[in-house]
Amino acid sequence: MILLALIAPKTYHVSRSVVIEKPRSEVFSYLRSLKNMDDWSPWVKKDPNMEKKITGTDGEVGAVSYWNGNKEVGEGEQEITKIIPEERIESELRFLKPFASTSDAYLQIDEVDVTNSKVTWGFSGKNKFPMSIMMLFMSMDKMVGKDFESGLSDLKSKLQ
Repeated sequence: MILLALIAPKTYHVSRSVVIEKPRSEVFSYLRSLKNMDDWSPWVKKDPNMEKKITGTDGEVGAVSYWNGNKEVGEGEQEITKIIPEERIESELRFLKPFASTSDAYLQIDEVDVTNSKVTWGFSGKNKFPMSIMMLFMSMDKMVGKDFESGLSDLKSKLQ
């Protein structure tokens, strides 16, 4: 067990990107709203009846989106922690159920050219023992990568 704990991955990072045919300012303005995430989040599709609540001023640092849903989406909250205007929105994801954990998430918006923007959606965190040992046999990228791809595809459809 000690050997497994020593070799187990201590961190994870997952990200996916998509190019959207809209100017960066327009994409950024849409993405900064936690409420708008309901329109493209892959997890809303997994439980359209989940309980949702936003506290604070949506789109501003300190705004929190709380959810409580079925087994696929669990319970947790996302808090906007940093906004770099026209460029990046950072948040802290706090999962409460089925497993308590915290991750750092971000939406990075880069200008490809005047009418196209590249959106990168990612998150990272630390694998704490004993979860770190489980990650020897599982891949966070495989677990959520397809959800990120699905969400970004829906985001692109929504904005174009």
